[in-house]
Amino acid sequence: MSQTHRSDTHRPSGATASGSSPGGFRWLLVAAGLLLQFSIGAVYAWSVFGGALEKAEPWQLGKVRAALPFEVTIGMIFIGSYVGGRLQDRRGPRVVALIGGVIYAVGILLASFTNGEGDYWLLILGYGVISGFGLGVAYIVPIAMLQKWFPDRKGLITGLAVGGFGFGAVLTSPVAQALIDREPDDPTSAFLPLGIAYLVMSLAGAAVFRNPPEGFTVPGHEPVSDEGAGSGRDYTQGEALRTPQWYLLTAILTLSVAAGISLISQAKASATDISGYSVGGAAALVGVLAIFNGGGRIVWAAVSDYLGRMRTFAAILLLQGICLIVLPHASNVVLFAVLAAVVYLCYGGTFGTMPATAGDFFGVRNAGAIYGLMLVGWSLGGVIGPLIAAALIGEEKAYTVAYTTIGIIALASVALTFVTKVPAGRRAAQD
Repeated sequence: MSQTHRSDTHRPSGATASGSSPGGFRWLLVAAGLLLQFSIGAVYAWSVFGGALEKAEPWQLGKVRAALPFEVTIGMIFIGSYVGGRLQDRRGPRVVALIGGVIYAVGILLASFTNGEGDYWLLILGYGVISGFGLGVAYIVPIAMLQKWFPDRKGLITGLAVGGFGFGAVLTSPVAQALIDREPDDPTSAFLPLGIAYLVMSLAGAAVFRNPPEGFTVPGHEPVSDEGAGSGRDYTQGEALRTPQWYLLTAILTLSVAAGISLISQAKASATDISGYSVGGAAALVGVLAIFNGGGRIVWAAVSDYLGRMRTFAAILLLQGICLIVLPHASNVVLFAVLAAVVYLCYGGTFGTMPATAGDFFGVRNAGAIYGLMLVGWSLGGVIGPLIAAALIGEEKAYTVAYTTIGIIALASVALTFVTKVPAGRRAAQD
């Protein structure tokens, strides 16, 4: 074990010599993880910026160009999570999370220096490439780390681990809108105070990260072993990639993300165009919907502990598909909000449930590398969904065509949940 990795390992207060008592320290790590995820989860407030960039005099970007920085950010997450996942498995979580948080904030701050369409490339570089990479590096760390601290509550804790990410836009959306309203022709100036806040929050959270000590167990929970009945062995990244299950899970992640994020990327405009929300009301709705994004990560992850992972994903895809098909016809503001809330809830549930699913299928020992690579589905879905939505909606505002098409794809994706089974090496644990 490397020296760096040892420095990220800590015996919590109240642990026995064997590390068998977790005490309260692991719950402090949950709070720290939520703080980090809250800062990087502000990316989901992009529709507030996208709408402003479409209308601001120096910018006046069309829907497709206004959505591109967000799409690049999501596309870069996979690269960052792959790098971060492999590094944290080798070097420990703290240093990797700190690096990711700094890179993310630097990208946001760089975007704040853009002043108009001539600086569009810098917006793509700062907000898209740099912050997206840093986001991915930081995002994977608490997910992998907390699964090791909470083998007894895997579904719930992975939901909490990513819950802060979903809640990131709750505060950011109204704050960003208020900052933009102060200088409506310079919407990117809002990135400066936001970037500073993100930096402080991410560093404060990541500073306490560490892996559990060697031999750590939770009282009353049967530890995982390679030989023990009902446990199954831990797969390496290479072994996981040689199973069809890894690709099936990645496909489910991709399609569910594409469905939900197609609405998230167009939420503000959809609310005003379909149901007649005011600009301020639509921005407030985006903030409220972020609560369902965050809450869905916790609720669906906890439900999956009882309902089963694949049944949970079947329900998530089914509900997303139905709501997206009905959404363009929801001229009533309440009905629109309810349908959008369900989509956000299910979208968040995808991220809350998939880490635990990957842990069930492949074990948690190499969770950072295996799930970090699986997040290519997030990047693919995060690019495909907004592109399809923006292209089909177009200047004609063809919301019915766009959301019906995406809804049908989500419904067809339910079939994947019926053919995805736990690998034979882990099946004893699931049985």
